[in-house]
Amino acid sequence: MSNTAPGEGRAPSPAPRVNESSLGHRSRWLTRSVRSVRGRRAAGATAAGVAGAMLLTGVVAVGPSAAAAPAPDCAVPFPVADLTSGAAVHGLTVSRGTTPQEFTGEVLGVLSDGIAPGLDMVVAELDSPAIDAAGGIWQGMSGSPVYAEDGRLIGAVAYGLAFGSSPVAGITPFEDMQGYLGAAKPAPAVEVGPRLAARIAAETDATRAEAAQGLRQLPMPMGVGGVDLSRARKAARAFGGSELLTADSYRIGRSAGPASAGIDTVVAGGNVAAVLSHGDVTFAGVGSVTSVCGDRVVAFGHPMSFTGKARLGLAAADAVYVQEDPLGVPFKVANLGDLGGTITDDRLAGIAGTFGAAPPSAPVTSKLTFEGRSRTGQTQVLDKSAFADVTLLGGLANHDRLVDGVIGGSETQAWTIRGTRSGQDFRLRYADRYQSPDDISFTGAFDLANVVYTLSTLSNVTITAVTNDVAVSDDERRYRVAKIYQRTGGRWVDVTGGTARVRAGKDLVLRTELAGSDGTTRTFFRQDIPVPKSLRGERGIVSVVGGNLFQDEFFEPTTFDAVQKMMRNNLRNDEAALSLLIGDGRSTFERNRTSDPLPRVVGGQKQVRVQVVR
Repeated sequence: MSNTAPGEGRAPSPAPRVNESSLGHRSRWLTRSVRSVRGRRAAGATAAGVAGAMLLTGVVAVGPSAAAAPAPDCAVPFPVADLTSGAAVHGLTVSRGTTPQEFTGEVLGVLSDGIAPGLDMVVAELDSPAIDAAGGIWQGMSGSPVYAEDGRLIGAVAYGLAFGSSPVAGITPFEDMQGYLGAAKPAPAVEVGPRLAARIAAETDATRAEAAQGLRQLPMPMGVGGVDLSRARKAARAFGGSELLTADSYRIGRSAGPASAGIDTVVAGGNVAAVLSHGDVTFAGVGSVTSVCGDRVVAFGHPMSFTGKARLGLAAADAVYVQEDPLGVPFKVANLGDLGGTITDDRLAGIAGTFGAAPPSAPVTSKLTFEGRSRTGQTQVLDKSAFADVTLLGGLANHDRLVDGVIGGSETQAWTIRGTRSGQDFRLRYADRYQSPDDISFTGAFDLANVVYTLSTLSNVTITAVTNDVAVSDDERRYRVAKIYQRTGGRWVDVTGGTARVRAGKDLVLRTELAGSDGTTRTFFRQDIPVPKSLRGERGIVSVVGGNLFQDEFFEPTTFDAVQKMMRNNLRNDEAALSLLIGDGRSTFERNRTSDPLPRVVGGQKQVRVQVVR
């Protein structure tokens, strides 16, 4: 039983739980390594050479477009077998705004089976004022159509020289994209033979050694907005990594209102985005359109995440500019525009989608209060792979926006996760308290995200909504377990670190004293535990532990049942637990008790030996 001090609020009640809970998972925490979610994330990563998605965050106005449908081009493929070295080519891409601009070039050669068995790669040197200014082709140019002199479509820009910026492009044949992308095996790198390497060196600024390194898929442009980039990277590292946020990520703006790019700008050579989520946190990959025919579009010339079948949002985008990068490949900075369709395929030869309705989404909501102010942030998640990152960064972004500073303090959280499991509805609820002397926004960011990550990886689970109600305070006070007292001889005796003697058949009566970080003390959590007569002469140990001594428990469960059990039985950070163990073998006597939530987090641990006398 806990006693609430005057003037201190009570923590939100947790989901229904048993009063006696084992502390076994706590002791396992002491010996476990950083495997769990870190290892699971690495195991679930996409194939090597397949670039991650673009992270675009902010309050992005993404919604169904009322504009006219894009102008179709229904391009006719140019047979790769008919290409000759030195053949002139021209193409379309966007370096600023939404209107495609022309570039020119010439074919350097064809690499047979260069992308995969039966899938050749055309190599060409490209030229335009924008390419010259950037120092070469850029991230976000993927999918730009390249045409023969007679207007037939050779293919899509998709690869660049591995060493860095260069006007040399690897082109995915449109013959293989026209069928809207059949399944194939990934090819993370493409070797360049000595003859073609010599020609590249002769006609460009690349050396023969640089050309011989081969070509690699142009990375998807990476960006982040709505949360500070350095904090997002720090959070991702602490979370065990992110498949969506990488070292290449950069800050990006937002698109909203009448200036938002319309879906009618998704034309050959124009911008296009594949959207995983939109709202406070928007994840998307931005590239270029290769061809539009009827209500279908094909783009990128390489995969986004290589999932095969896909269910992503199809959106327009507005290019701000192309950023030069002397240490790598230039990249396109872009804002998302209107959402107006569904990406249905994510294949080796590119992505394909259908204009019209966007796929259904699930909201991730952060409701925050601080010093009389409140803010509700929400993100719509279209693809389950984004759930954990959206939960993590959305909560962090909402904290930073409302708290408006890195401060110490405490907060209470109350989660609700809704969804279906094997077609049956479920609702999971949990509440806890967090405290930090340095950065309360960061400290409380991970538990819910870890639970959402586990659930989002289960094939029979569909998350339909995630909500976190958070109340933040600048109160940094906390408790620690300081002493354990025994009621004996009509008085309370301090037995901390010593021995508590109890007669067999009588009650072992204990009470815990907490020390506050502000110098206050508090006694609570009296336990009267009957000790059986059969334990005469036995010895044991009693331990009282504060819930905040151990943290980050929620990355351990890997199944729905394990998540459900932990959310029901987990020791909160503002609770204390008593564990008593007497004897061994058949005569083992074990009792576990958990306190009610306290108005501060509780850390520390104390132990007492127990001796059962006659």
